[in-house]
Amino acid sequence: MAIFVAVAFAVSRVDAAHATEDAQAPRFTNVVLVSIDSLRADMPWAGYPRPIAPRLTALEAKSISYSRAYAVSSYTAMSLGGLLSGRYPGELERDGWFFGSYGKSVNFFPEVLRSAGVFTVAAHAHGYFKRNGMERGFDRWSLVPKLKWNNLTDENVTSHEHEALAEHELDAAAASGKRFFAWFHFLDPHDEYIVHPEFPAWGKSLRARYDSEVTFTDQYLGKLIDFIASKPWGSSTLLIVTADHGEAFGEHKQYHHGFELWEPLVRVPLFFYAPGMAGKRIKAPRSCIDLAPTILDVFGVAAPAKFRGRSLLREWTGPELAEVPVVLDLPATSDGGRRRGVLKGNRKVISVDKDVYLKVFDLGADPGEDAPISSKDARFAESRAFYKEAVSVIEDRPPTKCRDECLNGGYLRGHAPRK
Repeated sequence: MAIFVAVAFAVSRVDAAHATEDAQAPRFTNVVLVSIDSLRADMPWAGYPRPIAPRLTALEAKSISYSRAYAVSSYTAMSLGGLLSGRYPGELERDGWFFGSYGKSVNFFPEVLRSAGVFTVAAHAHGYFKRNGMERGFDRWSLVPKLKWNNLTDENVTSHEHEALAEHELDAAAASGKRFFAWFHFLDPHDEYIVHPEFPAWGKSLRARYDSEVTFTDQYLGKLIDFIASKPWGSSTLLIVTADHGEAFGEHKQYHHGFELWEPLVRVPLFFYAPGMAGKRIKAPRSCIDLAPTILDVFGVAAPAKFRGRSLLREWTGPELAEVPVVLDLPATSDGGRRRGVLKGNRKVISVDKDVYLKVFDLGADPGEDAPISSKDARFAESRAFYKEAVSVIEDRPPTKCRDECLNGGYLRGHAPRK
C-alpha cells in the first residue's frame, strides 16, 4: 500500500482576511448544495423536449449555468467522495467496495468549513449515507427514516419526506447564528423508476418512467426552493444544483450507471443560483472537482494544498477562466477494473485498466462516442500526450480491503435493463 503523507495546511477563519478575496469575487452568507442522484445532463434547459422539470428549469434560467459540466466519476460513492474531498477518488483512502467507505485520512471540505466556524448540516435519503465517512465535518447529519436497503436498486420513495427534513435542517442551521453550509442528496430519479399516479406519466419505456421520477422530484425541489426564498437569509444564500452522475438508457448497450465513463454517465447539470446576480451560460467544460474550492472560496476559506480543481467564482462576474482538462476517475472496485478519462476541448480520452489501451473521441464530430479516432491519426498521439500529462498529478492509492477483487478483475457486466 502507498504510504499516506499528511500535508499540514493553515485554514483561515471565516472572518479573517483572505488572500484570494477581491472585488470580482461575489460573496454570500450561506451555501445550499442540492445534488440529485442519476440526473442526466439532457434536461429541458439543455434541449430535452419533455418539460419534465419545470421548477429546476425556471431556476436554471436565472442561474450561472454550465452546459458542459462533468461529475468526478460515474457512480455515487466515487463521485461524491471526489466532490467532497476536492480530490480524485483513486487518490483517497477507501475500502474499495462498490458501496465504499472513506478513511479518516480523507479531508472533506465540510471539515475545513467547520474548523473555520461555519455551521454544517446534511440530510440524505439512502442507507448508504448512514456511515460511509462522508458524515465527517457535519454538525448535523440526518437520514430519512425507515429506509429499505437494496444493493441492486432503490425501492424507496423519499422526496416528500426528504424535502421536509431539509427544511428542518435549514431551520436548525439558521438558528445556530452562524454562516452555514447545507447539503441534500435527493434519490428518487435513481432506479427503480417508480410510477407516481398523481404526477404526469410520460410513457411506459424506461426513459419515460425515469422522466416521471424526475418530475416527481422536481415538485419537491420546488418546495425547497420556495422555502429558502421565503426566509430572511434566503436572499444571501447561494444555491447549487448538480448530480453525482448521469444515467444510461441503452447507449453503448448500457443501462443505469457506473462501470464506464461514457458521456451519458458523466455529463451532469451544474448551475448556481446567486440571488441578485444575472444569469450566465458558460459552455467551456468544467468539473465537479471545482465545487470544493468554489464553496470554500464563497466562505473566504483557503482550500487545502492537496485539493484539485479551482474556484469558479470569478468567472461569474468577469471573463471566463482559462480552459483546463477535465479528469474523470473511476478507480478499481470490487465490481470492476479502473477507468480514467480526460477531456480537452472536444477531444475525449478514455483509458481502460492501467492504460492497457486508450480510446480517443472527437465529441464535436462524434457526440455519441461511436467512432474512436485511429491510433494512426496524428490526433491520437496528441490526445494521449495531454491525457498522460493531466493524470500525472493523481497519486494512485490502492484500496485498503478488497485488494484482490479490485485489482485483479471481477468486471461486472450486468447492464441489462430491469423490467
